[in-house]
Amino acid sequence: MIEIYDNFVDGKWGPSGSGETYPQKDPADLTQVTGLWPKSTVEDVRKAIDVAERAFEAWRSLTIYKRAEYLKKSLMLMQQRVDQIACVITTENGKTLSESKSEIISAIKEMDFQINEGLRSAGQVMPSERDGVIEYHIRRPLGVVAVIAPWNFPFNVPCRKITPALIAGNTCVFKPSNLTPGVGAEFVKLYEEAELPAGVLNFVTGPGSVIGNELVSHPAIKAVSFTGSTEVGMAIHKKAADNLIRTQLEMGGKNPLVVLADANLEEAADAAVLAAYACAGQWCTSTSRVIVEKSVVDDFCDLLLRRVKKIVVGKGADAKTTMGPVCGENQLKNILAGIERGKAEGAQLLFGGTRLIEGDLIKGCFISPAIFFGVSKEMFLAQEEIFGPVLSIMTADDFEQTIEMANAVRFGLSSSIYTNNLQKAMTFVERTDVGLTHVNIHTAFKEPQLSFGGIKRSGHGLPEAGRTGIEFFTEHKVVYIKYRPGK
Repeated sequence: MIEIYDNFVDGKWGPSGSGETYPQKDPADLTQVTGLWPKSTVEDVRKAIDVAERAFEAWRSLTIYKRAEYLKKSLMLMQQRVDQIACVITTENGKTLSESKSEIISAIKEMDFQINEGLRSAGQVMPSERDGVIEYHIRRPLGVVAVIAPWNFPFNVPCRKITPALIAGNTCVFKPSNLTPGVGAEFVKLYEEAELPAGVLNFVTGPGSVIGNELVSHPAIKAVSFTGSTEVGMAIHKKAADNLIRTQLEMGGKNPLVVLADANLEEAADAAVLAAYACAGQWCTSTSRVIVEKSVVDDFCDLLLRRVKKIVVGKGADAKTTMGPVCGENQLKNILAGIERGKAEGAQLLFGGTRLIEGDLIKGCFISPAIFFGVSKEMFLAQEEIFGPVLSIMTADDFEQTIEMANAVRFGLSSSIYTNNLQKAMTFVERTDVGLTHVNIHTAFKEPQLSFGGIKRSGHGLPEAGRTGIEFFTEHKVVYIKYRPGK
């Protein structure tokens, strides 16, 4: 029998007002329905927002140390349940179990940093030009915030958003992706078992086309943190502007890895394969373009092909698998369409790029890792985010052209350069149009102590993580106190 799951509102699990549900399917076997989830209505969202609004005053009134105790208990439970949660991620998203565990380990690090960052965020005292005056600023919570999480990192991303929101004293309404609701529920259960006060964290599932508008336009919502496509992010920003709701938008990417002639080609090839095909290429920071100086492009391609041919595509729960399925039928369809368009525009498909249908794989969303060669900067493959295991090789005449090609897209999330020339490395760092860049490290690398966010059409608003993680969910209050008479 297929299990029916619930929303979590006001500290209780319950169905949507409509009583309707939708199925979540295992991308490794679409015949397997993992559960039925609430098709929430606008009224369900309004109730969750109202509950969060009523819970706000009591939650913000707790000392930050008391709020931290709830979060620390949730963190402890998270550390104890890595294997359990990883199985849910693999079942709903398709990642290998090792990739799912890595996602949870990253979430643990993010949560630990943001809890402690909250405890350090007391404000700042500044000197006054007047005698007998002390002046300082503090940071105060906003109120009710909405978190809209993606399916590609369905545990780490909500953790990275919700932790700073709660430690700062906000209450939250959390909507997971329709593709990974069970992962979102596992995150919420950690807070339920930590006995977080009712109404502080609320969880609603359902189609964004029905409930998304209310989450980003309700007058009680003070901020929206969203990760997803550029098109949806821009629509959220426009809608939120009507009520001056602040937005934090983490959106698309078309991330380049530049390989210069003096680079360690073995290391560059390792980095390209890791960042292009881990999680089936479904990172927003995945390497989708490798821009190689022409004098070493043949050698680099040989090294790349050798590595890609060793990738084992299969079910994420299988220990032999090194790349799982893509996350769902729409992903499968869109990625295959992107591959066909690349071929139609004249790019050379060196390897892979086909749907895998041998044996049980026919029931799932499996694609062999693709490598395209001869991709020019105006092609679809060079310009648009495919969000799958598709890597394009582009050839540059010299260093200057690698920078020009790397920047010639509307996105600006991540980049990387492989070189042993310090001058060129630092020049690239200065001129690459992205929010995070790397030298001799793959494009997807990040750590929690630094902010994470893109520029151009990749991001808007204060970035997540690091010190800006809490800053986004707070506002300044400046205080001037005259404590003795005089001018």
